[in-house]
Amino acid sequence: MSDRLTITGLSETEARQRLTEGGPNVITGRARPPTLTVALDALREPMFIMLVAGGGLYLAMGKLSDGLLLLSFVLVVIGSTILQRRRTEKALDALRQMSSPRCLVIRDGKEIRLSATELVCGDIIALGEGDRVPADALLRQSTHLAIDESLLTGESVPVSKAPSIGTVELGEPGGDHASSLYGGTLVTSGGGLAEIVATGARTRVARIGAALSHIDSDRTPLQKETDRLVRWLATVGIVACIGATVVFALTRGGDLAAWREGGLAGIAMAMSLIPEEFPVVLSVFLAVGAWHMSKRNVLTRHIPAIEGLSAMNVLCVDKTGTLTRNQLQLVHLADMSREVDLAAVDNLDSRFTTLLTTALAATKPQSQDPLDKAIRHAAERLMGVNTSEQHALLHEYPLMAARPAMGYVRHDGENRVRLASKGAPEVVARLCNFTDPQQVALHAVVSRLAEQGLRVIGVAQASGSADRRYVDLQTDFGRLEFLGLLAFADPLRADVPQAVADCREAGIRVVMITGDYPKTALAIARQAGIVAPDHPSVLTGAEMDALDEATLAERVQQHCIFARVRPEQKLRLVKALQARGHVVAMTGDGVNDAPALKAADIGIAMGQRGSEVAREASDLVLLDDAFPSIVAAIRQGRKIYDNIKKASVFIIAVHVPIAGLALLPLLDSAAPLILLPIHIVIIEMIIDPTCALVFEAEQPDRDLMQRPARSLEQSLFSSREVILALLQGLSVLLACTVVYEISNTTDGYEVARTSVFCTLISSLIALIYFNRSWSASLREVLSRHNPALYAVTAFAVICLLLALSVPMIRDRFSFVVISLDQVLWSSLLGVASLLWFEATKRRLLTR
Repeated sequence: MSDRLTITGLSETEARQRLTEGGPNVITGRARPPTLTVALDALREPMFIMLVAGGGLYLAMGKLSDGLLLLSFVLVVIGSTILQRRRTEKALDALRQMSSPRCLVIRDGKEIRLSATELVCGDIIALGEGDRVPADALLRQSTHLAIDESLLTGESVPVSKAPSIGTVELGEPGGDHASSLYGGTLVTSGGGLAEIVATGARTRVARIGAALSHIDSDRTPLQKETDRLVRWLATVGIVACIGATVVFALTRGGDLAAWREGGLAGIAMAMSLIPEEFPVVLSVFLAVGAWHMSKRNVLTRHIPAIEGLSAMNVLCVDKTGTLTRNQLQLVHLADMSREVDLAAVDNLDSRFTTLLTTALAATKPQSQDPLDKAIRHAAERLMGVNTSEQHALLHEYPLMAARPAMGYVRHDGENRVRLASKGAPEVVARLCNFTDPQQVALHAVVSRLAEQGLRVIGVAQASGSADRRYVDLQTDFGRLEFLGLLAFADPLRADVPQAVADCREAGIRVVMITGDYPKTALAIARQAGIVAPDHPSVLTGAEMDALDEATLAERVQQHCIFARVRPEQKLRLVKALQARGHVVAMTGDGVNDAPALKAADIGIAMGQRGSEVAREASDLVLLDDAFPSIVAAIRQGRKIYDNIKKASVFIIAVHVPIAGLALLPLLDSAAPLILLPIHIVIIEMIIDPTCALVFEAEQPDRDLMQRPARSLEQSLFSSREVILALLQGLSVLLACTVVYEISNTTDGYEVARTSVFCTLISSLIALIYFNRSWSASLREVLSRHNPALYAVTAFAVICLLLALSVPMIRDRFSFVVISLDQVLWSSLLGVASLLWFEATKRRLLTR
C-alpha cells in the first residue's frame, strides 16, 4: 500500500454537509412501539383489570363518584406504564447508539476515529484485520486484503480483494479480486483504503434486512426468575379474589348487596397480592444502570452481564493499555555486547544507527501502533530523518500468533530488496539461526532489561535480489542478520494500584495475561500490586502447552501472571478457571481473543484499540481501555444488584400488611372492609415510584466493595431476604391490627379505618428509609442525597393530609375526621413497628 498521505479524503465541512443531506449511516431497526401500543399493553396489566372491575362494581352499587374516581386511576396506571417504558427505551437507545462500530477515516489528510454512523459517501476509510466494514465501499488501495462475505453469500471462505482506482459501481458479492466491499462483512486479513459509496438503508445488507449491531435486551436470569414469581402470585391472587368474594358474600347473608361487597373484598385481596412492581424494577434498574455505566466509560452490549458483575470473582486483564498507559517510549538500544540509554545521548554511532534505521523500516509511516510511533519519534529526534519518507513497500509479512514477528520488504537500489523485521527477541533469534550459547547470551540481556519493566523487541535484516517470490518470513531470505534490541518503557497507569487493591478488598482475584516477556510482566505486576514483591511465579504459554486440562486447572490456582500467552491459549485459561468454580471476566482486543471473550462469564473488549470482532463477542466494552473503569463497572453492577434486592424486600414487605388487612374482615362476619380498592390504588401510587426511582437512585453502601462476590446461582429471593421481608411486613400488619382493634373498640370502625390508613402510610415511608441500607446507620442514611426519595415522601404525606382534611376526598375514601392525637399515635406506631429492624439489621444481615 502506498503512503496514505497521498489521499486527503473529504473535508470536515463537506462531510457535515453530506451527512445533513444523506442522513446518518444507520439501518432502521426495530422501531419504538407507538404510544397507543404501549397503552394497549398496559390495559392487559392485572392492576388495570382490577381497577376496571372495582369501578364497575361501585357503579353497579350506585356509587357514581366512587366508581368514576376509581376508573380515573386507569389513566394513572397507563401513564405510569408509558413513562417507565419510555425511560427504559431511552436508556437502551442511548446504548445502541454508543455500540455502533467505530472506524478510521481520512479527512483533511488526517486519520480520525469516529462512529460509523457519521460516515458519508466519499469518505475514505482505513481497514485492518478484525474490522467490520461499516458501509458499502470500493477498495482503492490494499495489502493482501481478504473479506468474509458469508453474511451475504453464505460462503465462509474469505474472498480476496484487489484495489481499483477507476471502478465507480459495486459488483456482486462473492467474487475473488473484486474491489467491492459490503457493509457488515468482516476483514479477515490484510488492510486497505476504501471509498464509501453507499450508507445506511442504501447498503446491500440493509436491503436484505440484516442489522450491523445491537444491544441485547433479552430477558435476564433475574427477570425470568421474577416473571415466574409474578405469574405464580397472579394465580394466587385470582384464586384469592374468587375465594374472598365467595366467603365474604356467604358470611353476610348471600344477597345481592353482600355479593357486591364481596366483589370489592375480592378485588382488594387480588390487588394486595399481585406484586406488579417486580417487572418494572428489573427492566428500569438494568437498563438505566447500563446507561449509568456508559457514563463511566463502560458500554453494556449484553444486559445480563450487569448481573454477572456482582458475582465475578476472577478478573483476567491484558497488560498493555489496560494496566499501562500504552504510551511507549523507546528508552534503550542494545546488542549482544553494549547498550545505550537514549535519555543520555543526542546522537548514535553507526551500529546503533543501523539498528534504529532498520526498526524504522519495519514500521508503516502512518501506523498508529504505539510501538511504531515510539520508533518514529526516536528516529526523528536522534537521526533527524523524515519518517514519512521511506522506500515503497513491496511486501508485508504480518504479525502472526504462532510467530510474533513481522517483516517489511522494500526497494534497496536497482534489482535489490531489503527485509526489515522486528518481533519477540526469541523469535527473531530463531530467524537468525542463533546457536545455544547465543540464545543464552541474548536471554541474559533481555532479562536484565525486562526486570526494569521494559518491553523488549528484537530487530533483524536481510537483503536479496528483487526477483523472488514472497511466501514465508522464515524461509524467503534464509538466515537473517541480528542487529540488536529495542527496549520501551510503558508506564503503569497511576490509578491502577488503587484499583487492584479495591479488587482484592472485594474478593476479586486479578490475573494478568500478556504476550510480553515473563520478567517484564512480573515487574509490571509487582508495580500494580497484583503480586507481592517477592513473588517469583509466572506461567508461560510454552509451559501451558505441556499441561493437560486437569493439571492446568490446578496450576491456575497458583499463578496470577501468565506471560508469552497466545490468544488461543486465553480460551484454555478461561475454561481452567471456570473448572475451578470461578466466575471469570476476560479482557481482549484482537480477532483471536473473540473465543475467550465469548467463553468468559463476562467478556470485556477494548473500545479504543480493540477490533470490531472482539467488541461483537464481548458483553462490555471499555471506552477508555482503562483498568479502573472495569472496577467502576464492578461497583456499579454490585450496586444495581444490591438495590434490586432492597427494592424486592420492600415490595414483599409492603404487600404483607395490605393482604393481611384485606383478609381480616373475612375472619369476622360482622366486620366491614378495612381497605377499599381506592386505598390500595393510592398505596400503589406510592410504591411504584419508590421501586422505580428511589431505590434505583440510592447510593451504594460504603462496604459494598468489601463484601465477597455473590454466588452466580444465588437466587434473588433467598430464604434470608424472604424471611426478612415477611418479618417487616408482619410487624407492620401487627401495628395496623393493634390500631384497628383499639380504635374500633373506642370510636367505631370508620375511625379505625382512618387510623389504620395513617399507620399504613407512615410504616410504608419507614420501610423505604430503613431498607435504603442494610449496613449503614439511620443517621448515615439520612445524610445521603436522594431527590426521588424526597419527592415520594412528600407525595405520600400530601396524599395522607388531603385524605384526612379535604371533605370531598375524605368522603371518597370513606374516612372520617379524627383528632391530631389519633393521627400522631397511629402514625408513630407504624414507624415504631420497624425500629427492631433498624436496631438489629447489621447483625441479622452480616454474613
